[in-house]
Amino acid sequence: MTRSHSVEEYVARQPSLAWRRQILRSAIQGALRLLTRLTVTGAERLPDSGPTILMMNHLSLLDPVLCMAAVRNRFVIPMTKIETLRSPFVGPFVIWWGAYTVDRSEIDRKALTNSIELVKSGQLILIAPEGTRQTQLSEPKDGLAYVATKADAVIVPTGISGTLNWQRPLFTLQRPPLHVNFGPPFKFKTDGRPRVARDDLHAMSREAMFQLAAAIEDESLRGVYSDLSQATTDHLEFIDAPQPAAQGMD
Repeated sequence: MTRSHSVEEYVARQPSLAWRRQILRSAIQGALRLLTRLTVTGAERLPDSGPTILMMNHLSLLDPVLCMAAVRNRFVIPMTKIETLRSPFVGPFVIWWGAYTVDRSEIDRKALTNSIELVKSGQLILIAPEGTRQTQLSEPKDGLAYVATKADAVIVPTGISGTLNWQRPLFTLQRPPLHVNFGPPFKFKTDGRPRVARDDLHAMSREAMFQLAAAIEDESLRGVYSDLSQATTDHLEFIDAPQPAAQGMD
């Protein structure tokens, strides 16, 4: 089977995975209600359909799970590191959900192709722009901007707070407060160009990171993007969306 055929087959499988994802999402939501105090704001900003990327900060292994639970109007397809498949606990979950993997030891063109084709087909994927877990925001890779410009995707900055060492309160029978906030959605301006120059991709990535920083409730997690007065939006086009409202899982 050629690489292009495998990508096509993976994209074509997405509708058949809906029943599995519905079961798993309900189970995740139930577990989070039991173990945590999760609140979600800005869910009204999520498009109901169409090419979409959730751009999240990444503090812990729990972050993708929170996003999969917090998005209720469609299913999130996360990109996960290939090593996750070897985990006896997480690997089966990743496989059953139908996530796709990335090999971080190299430039994984298959993962990029998967991302682009999934988004082009109208799916919602989840990407951490820095490529790995960070305790604060740091400089991103340009992969998200590349995928978004190739697929003409809407990007929803997704700020996560509370997941760093979230397990500790459980040992004292306390439910840790967690928060997911969806910021204003936007697209990158390409002016119709089929190929965007590397310098422009870097500028787009920087502007997107400031939008992600603004979406993070805990200001101490914003890292090198803490000074929001430095944010620019020259390469961004914001999408009109309803005003956010808070919701909990209690």
